[in-house]
Amino acid sequence: MLRPDLTARVGSLTLPNPIMTASGTAGHGAELAPYVNLAALGAVVVKSLSPDPWAGNPPPRVHPAAAGMLNSVGLQNPGVAAWLDDELPALAATGARVVVSIWGRTAADYALAAKMVAAAVSTSSARTARSIVAVEANVSCPNVEDRRRMFAHSCEGTAAAVGEASDALSGTGLPLWAKLSPNVTDLPEIAAAALDAGAHAVTLVNTLMGLALDPATGRPRLGGGGGGLSGPALHPVAVRAVFECRAALPDAVIIGVGGVSTGEDAAELLAAGANAVQVGTATFADPRAPGRILTELERWCARHGVTSLADLIGRAHEQ
Repeated sequence: MLRPDLTARVGSLTLPNPIMTASGTAGHGAELAPYVNLAALGAVVVKSLSPDPWAGNPPPRVHPAAAGMLNSVGLQNPGVAAWLDDELPALAATGARVVVSIWGRTAADYALAAKMVAAAVSTSSARTARSIVAVEANVSCPNVEDRRRMFAHSCEGTAAAVGEASDALSGTGLPLWAKLSPNVTDLPEIAAAALDAGAHAVTLVNTLMGLALDPATGRPRLGGGGGGLSGPALHPVAVRAVFECRAALPDAVIIGVGGVSTGEDAAELLAAGANAVQVGTATFADPRAPGRILTELERWCARHGVTSLADLIGRAHEQ
């Protein structure tokens, strides 16, 4: 049985395979290194970073759901500067290809975070600088310039944040990805706005908004109130998001994420039109999940006669 070629082309990037970690689920640095060969993955997407340190939400921060989990971590992070100094060197030493996820409360925050990453790429040691291969703008977070709505809930908000980050990265050669929300009525329209504003790819999707209550008290079970639903329950939502955006935007570069627990789940997102796939919540239950899913995807492709990833990507649109 021939070994399939899983080389993934994600816009200007060529990765050895399409499997990445998802932001917020693999830590800030090399936390997963004892469990999975990070260099063997397509890329490692780190937890979202803001220009300055951010404390996040009060506990409790996670709550189990019937087919996944609710989380309300609140984007806790040490800030870009501290991450560059304290976390990136160890992650780069594993040989991982690093995607830096950034977020902000204002559009200007995205510009500042992106500028900090851009400066590091131009001044860091060669090994550290080479490890950063892309920046992912997490625009699926509160926007205090628009009554705390998410940037990704409107074309205007998305374009503002993505445009600021894109301008800040100009000249670095780093592609910019925009991570979008499924909590909208017309996701292809917002994806188009992100691409028009300078994103090289869109990451589909972030969590669904949810709420868990203690019926005895009527109070939320999470310290931050509502939270984001992830895990297997999100997977069909992610598949549809990828499928619809690929149909509407046939030339777009798409990274699929949501409820990927097996190699077949990854294959489904690829067939829907994703160029690559991120593994998130499954990592909490099994820190080896990204490596296991990569192996399962390779075996799935071999069993189904898929000799090249290009033969699988967008297969659902060929019917």
